Amino acid sequence: MPSPFLGVPEPGHYQQAVTVMDFRVNLAAVRTRIDAAAERAGRRGADVRLLPVSKTVPEGRIRLAVAAGCTQLGENKVQEAKRKYENLIDLDVQWSVIGHLQTNKARDVAAFAAEFQALDSLRVAEALDRRLQAAGRDLDVYVQVNTSAEESKYGLAPADVPAFLRQLPNYSGLRVRGFMTLALFTDDTERVRECFRLLRDVRDRARDRDPDLIGAGELSMGMSGDFETAIEEGADCVRVGQAIFGARTTPDDLYWPASSARTSDQ
Repeated sequence: MPSPFLGVPEPGHYQQAVTVMDFRVNLAAVRTRIDAAAERAGRRGADVRLLPVSKTVPEGRIRLAVAAGCTQLGENKVQEAKRKYENLIDLDVQWSVIGHLQTNKARDVAAFAAEFQALDSLRVAEALDRRLQAAGRDLDVYVQVNTSAEESKYGLAPADVPAFLRQLPNYSGLRVRGFMTLALFTDDTERVRECFRLLRDVRDRARDRDPDLIGAGELSMGMSGDFETAIEEGADCVRVGQAIFGARTTPDDLYWPASSARTSDQ
């Protein structure tokens, strides 16, 4: 069977978007790929949220992306996200923090983020909730699950998810929306697919057992190199960076643990 990915740029070969038109073209190309993957799975492409990931992207180019239609942006590092939020506050953009969070950065996330997609610690949940309560706001969160069983990656082991979920109602400032994962970095599509299937299984089991604890039960999975596979396995949100902004020059291990760094990442 021919690969659905023929004609898709290899990781590291995405052209830099430097004009509004470049961004419009890239966004349209990604949406076309989303629609095609959804159709293969008997789904509607419109039901899949595209979260553009702007990590390492200069603020000037982010302004172009917003002019091209981006209204949500994802960032890994809190300090980078906070700086961009403050410097681009004139733009109508919602910021999503999608990387690991230390408790001492909870105040910043609680102040500006629209969502946090990497919750895997009750200490972080408590720190976020305390800051959110003080600010009088709440925050959408996704529980991060380590579906590849790699020690270098953050996220809960699938077996630990039920007990973790049962604790989250104690933190009323957090609105659980679903689950997030990073798949294995490999050219073996079936092994990547297994990670996505595992996250879907974690969600389905939680939905059967404690449906009130997982909100809409959304699945955030899939990046520039594997989002079609993720959509075929039920992704509701895909986090795409390089296919929209172009290849990054900054090493991935600046943002992810070195042994799990993904050149196709977002």
